[in-house]
Amino acid sequence: MRDFGAGFSYVMKGQRWVGTHGRWFGFGLLPGLLTLALYVGAIIGLGYGANDVVAWATPFADDWSSPWEGILRGFLTGLLFALGLFLAVITFTAVTLLIGQPFYESLSEQVDRTEGGNVPESGLPLWRDLWISARDSLRILLRVLIYGIILFALGFIPVFGQTVVPVLGFAVTGYFLAEELTAVALQRRGVELKDRLALLKSRRMMTLGFGVPLGLAFLVPFVAVFLMPGAVAGATLMVRELRPEPDQGHDRAQEPEQARNSPPVPGHPDSAYPQPGVPGGSPYDPFKK
Repeated sequence: MRDFGAGFSYVMKGQRWVGTHGRWFGFGLLPGLLTLALYVGAIIGLGYGANDVVAWATPFADDWSSPWEGILRGFLTGLLFALGLFLAVITFTAVTLLIGQPFYESLSEQVDRTEGGNVPESGLPLWRDLWISARDSLRILLRVLIYGIILFALGFIPVFGQTVVPVLGFAVTGYFLAEELTAVALQRRGVELKDRLALLKSRRMMTLGFGVPLGLAFLVPFVAVFLMPGAVAGATLMVRELRPEPDQGHDRAQEPEQARNSPPVPGHPDSAYPQPGVPGGSPYDPFKK
């Protein structure tokens, strides 16, 4: 359980980091707000259309006598809406990270920079980073769906389905949520999906300690949006322990205050964020038009 507590400590450290770097917190909110708007629209559409979908899928119940037709379709409508909410929870992070890849990569780099040592960079063009992120997120989503189907079936087992299965469900959600969040920092370090999963498996309890509390918090509407910047920061801090980089003698105390607390200013000669085209600089400038 010590590793579980260590994982949870990185949740708090990440939120503390963005709390002391307020401009980066606002910078990291943008992708979550956009994704939230998309998901709210999709859920509202599902709420309006669920009855029609169920009626279309169950034509055999048209001739059933009351109340059986209403009971069946009401149950299936509720099940469909619950499935939609479940998919929204498990995919929200992946979609937010995909939309916000440039934002969160910049935030993750800044965490590495302020904490000292090496600041790894993928060196890949933006389209390549987005492709890798989308491909890996799809692979993770397929894994989660397989586990979800198995757990859904086990949920019909009396007692076991109402006690053990929910716990397993939160554990699975938290584990893969941690994978999605740490992927931002690990992808910059050139770590492939297979190696990322092996790395997290080697510290399974720490991974669960980080992912499960966030998974529970993300169930509360709108909370995920405000926790995402800190979650990315905390995941980066955890990656620094799981896969430390060689120290290059970086001294954060010698950085100007703006460099340590502000998002990058494009074209500014004193910007602490590496400029595109400069040796050692980032291949992507999130503020470039």
